Amino acid sequence: MSPFVQIELLPLGKVLRVKRGTPLPDALFAQGVEFPCGGRGRCRGCKIKVLAGSLPITAEEKRKLSPAELDAGWRLACRGRAEGDLKIELAQWEAAILTDHSALDFTPQPGWGLAVDLGTTTLVAQLVDRQTGSVLGVRTALNAQAQHGADIMSRIEFALDGSHQGVLEHLTRQQIGALAADLLAERAADARPLESVIVVGNTAMHHLFCGLSLEPLALYPFEPASPGRQQFDAAQLGWDLPGNPPVQFLPCLGGFVGSDILAGLLATRLPQSERLAALIDLGTNGEIVVGNRERLLCASTAAGPAFEGARIAMGMRAATGAIAGVRVQNGRLQCRVLGNAAPRGICGSGLVDAVAAGLSLGWIRPNGRLANGDSLPLAGPVALNQRDVRELQLAKGAIAAGLRILLEQWGATKADLSQVFLAGAFGNYINHASARRIGLLDFPADQVRPAGNSALLGAKLALFDPPGHDHDYAAIRAKIRHVSLNEDERFQEIFAEEMLFPPD
Repeated sequence: MSPFVQIELLPLGKVLRVKRGTPLPDALFAQGVEFPCGGRGRCRGCKIKVLAGSLPITAEEKRKLSPAELDAGWRLACRGRAEGDLKIELAQWEAAILTDHSALDFTPQPGWGLAVDLGTTTLVAQLVDRQTGSVLGVRTALNAQAQHGADIMSRIEFALDGSHQGVLEHLTRQQIGALAADLLAERAADARPLESVIVVGNTAMHHLFCGLSLEPLALYPFEPASPGRQQFDAAQLGWDLPGNPPVQFLPCLGGFVGSDILAGLLATRLPQSERLAALIDLGTNGEIVVGNRERLLCASTAAGPAFEGARIAMGMRAATGAIAGVRVQNGRLQCRVLGNAAPRGICGSGLVDAVAAGLSLGWIRPNGRLANGDSLPLAGPVALNQRDVRELQLAKGAIAAGLRILLEQWGATKADLSQVFLAGAFGNYINHASARRIGLLDFPADQVRPAGNSALLGAKLALFDPPGHDHDYAAIRAKIRHVSLNEDERFQEIFAEEMLFPPD
């Protein structure tokens, strides 16, 4: 018997050759299959259909999949092992990862630099010529840690359960090192010295990359023990890069507000603003900053992954077959499906649109209850259920409550904000009218400004710091105060209020 088996993936047309007995998550994650619950069999997010070969039905699959689904060959990829040849049908998930090509205001420096935005879900690396400011190459990827959980708390749980932190640390370092080596190899013919590597990310990514204990982030008051800037040389991280360049992970701001938000402040120049403004990063962990050049308040709130399509019954990323937009036309729902393909799921922007449309038609009540049964049909087999609406309510309620509390502590209201910067992919692709209709972003359109990948732009700006200069990180950190929302006695009350949808 051969020690290897083949896994044929449809509709990708790929054939993988793996060792017999290989867990399917190890084989399929690199192909874009996600494991939202970290491979624990708690959700249906990694469904695959077995067309040939055999995967035994597990107890978890009996609980999560219907008898009809099981008879049709549907399985949970996280529960299977490749004990024999398989032919599997899977959805091709194309990560919509936001890069940055903004013009830079910089002082030329010698050599090249590498800027890395290490997100919970995705990562982006850009090779930059520090003499001209031009981007020489870009690489994007799904964060390899995601096979152990879609959100931060799932990763922390995995890391602390059985001392698996080293697994996550290794995955991240190895993945970024490989992207760096690939970018340099692509430009080998005209190579310059790589003088600096700057990495930014949220507090959990900061601690995982830097090998710092996650325990303080799992226990009240959820404050990092070592939030400051961390520096390595490439060899310490296991990277074989020419010249062994220094690698810096920029400092966090407090709690779960990491250096990605610090970089966002650098990119938007909010700390230099005379007028009050806000920076909001709509991700699995929503971060908010309110302030101006006098002082800054920041907070993080567990929005959850609903904005990215996770924990939604038919949720998926913005990929072929995803409903990405919904509008009302002649009293009916009109859905925009990515890739001009048959609908097979819904992504975050489509979810916000669908609920906004349902509210306008009276099919969803302000308290979030579906008015016509337990399902809201959208297109083809795709529908929203009551739990999907609740997941969106939890996410939008957390963001809205966090912003409201920061404004109250500042002594201001929404009307006092001159601008609201939206960071991250979801914040840049969301329909602002729909976001306002559900009460997520209750601001006039001209007040909201998409900031692109502000974390990556801020990391690039840091590449141009001359030796000994810290781009005023200390000055920004000195004027910012982290607000722990769970310590605000009104948080639960405000959160409950903000979960409601605005009346028509």
